[in-house]
Amino acid sequence: MDGLFGEGLSLLAKGGAVMYVLLGLSVVALAIVILKVFQFRRAGLRRLDFVDKVMAKAKGGQIAEARALLSGRINPVARVLESAMETALRPGLEEKDREAEIGRAGSAEIRSLETYLGGLEVIANLSPLLGLLGTVFGMIIAFSELQQAGSNVDPTILAGGIWEALLTTAFGLSIAIPALAAYYLLEAEVDRVRNAMKDSVIRLNAALGGKQG
Repeated sequence: MDGLFGEGLSLLAKGGAVMYVLLGLSVVALAIVILKVFQFRRAGLRRLDFVDKVMAKAKGGQIAEARALLSGRINPVARVLESAMETALRPGLEEKDREAEIGRAGSAEIRSLETYLGGLEVIANLSPLLGLLGTVFGMIIAFSELQQAGSNVDPTILAGGIWEALLTTAFGLSIAIPALAAYYLLEAEVDRVRNAMKDSVIRLNAALGGKQG
């Protein structure tokens, strides 16, 4: 373990300052992924079995029971359904105002789910560019040393300089690929929740029927 750790530090040092920047970005990316996975699991984004129960209660006119099923849930779909139910039963509320209120509630929930995802996308896009920049710097240094060597050129010096320069590109890609994959997976989960919100609100409106207003 100590040997691997020491070898890792050696590679970081050979890659130059850009490697340490990339290391910092990798830590931030990992922290974002862990935070979002914890948030999504805590919110129970995949647990939507309560929706059918709410629809059954609302369709049967058991409004209080339907609202009780939604009360206290942190699931974003539940929060939007609760807002939709509350506005549907509010006397005198115009349809456009009701849609605006539901839209506001839905947007707030989606914004919460998308927090830090933009940062993850930036890291995924920036890491390979930083890696390439580090490689360019490394190549400049390698060829500068080659020029200084003059007629006493040692191919091993050039080869060593090139592979050390390429470390930053490899490191940048090794960060960007999983970060981008995680971003798309998390964003897909947000889109799934967004669609579930729209579908649930439509179903609730149909279930409530003439009870609105």
